[in-house]
Amino acid sequence: MTFRERLAHLLPESRRQLYVGGSWVPSGSGARIDVLDPADGSVLTDVADGTLDDARAALDAAAGAQESWAATPPRERGEILRRAFGLVTEHADDIALVMSLEMGKPIAEAKGEVTYGAEFLRWFSEEAVRIHGRWMQNPAGGSRLLTVRKPVGPCLFITPWNFPLAMGTRKIGPAVAAGCTMVVKPASQTPLTMLLLASLMAEAGLPAGVLNVVTTSDSGGLSKTLQADPRLRKVSFTGSTGVGKSLVEQSAGQLQRMSMELGGNAPFLVFADADLDAAVDGAMIAKMRNMGEACTSANRFLVEASVAEEFGARLAERMGGLRVGRGQDVGVQVGPLIDAKAVTSVSALVDDAVDRGARLLTGGKAPGGEGFFFPPTVLADVPADADAVRNEIFGPVAPITTFTSEDEAIRLANSTEYGLAAYAFTRDLARTIRLAERLETGMLGINTGLVSNPAAPFGGVKASGFGREGGFEGIEEYLDTTYVALPVS
Repeated sequence: MTFRERLAHLLPESRRQLYVGGSWVPSGSGARIDVLDPADGSVLTDVADGTLDDARAALDAAAGAQESWAATPPRERGEILRRAFGLVTEHADDIALVMSLEMGKPIAEAKGEVTYGAEFLRWFSEEAVRIHGRWMQNPAGGSRLLTVRKPVGPCLFITPWNFPLAMGTRKIGPAVAAGCTMVVKPASQTPLTMLLLASLMAEAGLPAGVLNVVTTSDSGGLSKTLQADPRLRKVSFTGSTGVGKSLVEQSAGQLQRMSMELGGNAPFLVFADADLDAAVDGAMIAKMRNMGEACTSANRFLVEASVAEEFGARLAERMGGLRVGRGQDVGVQVGPLIDAKAVTSVSALVDDAVDRGARLLTGGKAPGGEGFFFPPTVLADVPADADAVRNEIFGPVAPITTFTSEDEAIRLANSTEYGLAAYAFTRDLARTIRLAERLETGMLGINTGLVSNPAAPFGGVKASGFGREGGFEGIEEYLDTTYVALPVS
């Protein structure tokens, strides 16, 4: 059985429809969206292209199920998530293949995402029974203060193409645990993984109407339509800062709760006292995860001048030795970018840096031919005003800029509108504390290139958004508080 035959078996046409109210239904228009294979640009398959009426029907289903789902015992909600965790784990190979085909990432990395994404289901299965209120005496006497936590209500989740499973489970997990229903709009480039997840959630026993999935080419129309509906109480979005700002503006009419996980421009700081072996290892993880197509990806390498040459040479050797190819091929470490536009964008950033005086240590040019490939690239002596330093690269390019003092490093790190993740390599404990206090970031990795963890709060500051996903904080985004005054005299 070929990979595409296996895909057709996993997701026959009946499962490439809209998932609304517990049933697979066709688009009201009958239109379809082609899903491309980024390794060669060919059409993999297609999915239903939902209309605005389809989106309204999905919200109808979510709103209709909200009351009964909120009343479902927390233990039962948690057990459903636990069963879903088991099913996702059991079907890891299938999910990884679907993800690799539609998004491009190597199979091994796709399996890593399945493990990571499944953990959100397990984590929030445990948090479902730990939704706490408060009871205390009124300090002035005469009454008691009681707080009750309640689900916020129907939610809209808009997920990106780069982590099609984990960005879904990171939102679905806490919503299910808290007792919220939802409409999910996956990215049109990578809808297949979410449709497969919806099947597994249903198999785990999630009641009809709790999870609804609408694939559509009209993402803007869908969000605008649903955000105008007073029944929608919460929006969670992962994607670009520009789109996030539009969604926040649209939320004003109904004063919806918002969680925004937006763009990033993560600095990767290497100080002269760092263990360079560990720093290069960390750089490979922080830069090359998902071919650099990650909001947490190390975007700017800020290296102390005295070690910059050695660090750059080591990093170029490691990145230049990676095998590029189709994600399903054995031994491939770097897959294609998501589309032709991504290749054009990354190429322009590299060309701009070189035009401004940067030195190319490895890579630098798209190979041409079929597919959306770009080689791992390292640039040295990149000026601070280069586009690759100021903008999110979203590709396998590592621009290196130098600094000569800790204050300069912090100033350069903070000189961006973004503040999602940062990384720093140093053996100085006092410096790590200063960095934690002074860097404008939502997450900081010290001597590690990996910060994402389902048990930790994921999110940023400034133009990288607000709200947190994962950790104890994650479920708070889906809960309202009611205060009850109880007179006792």
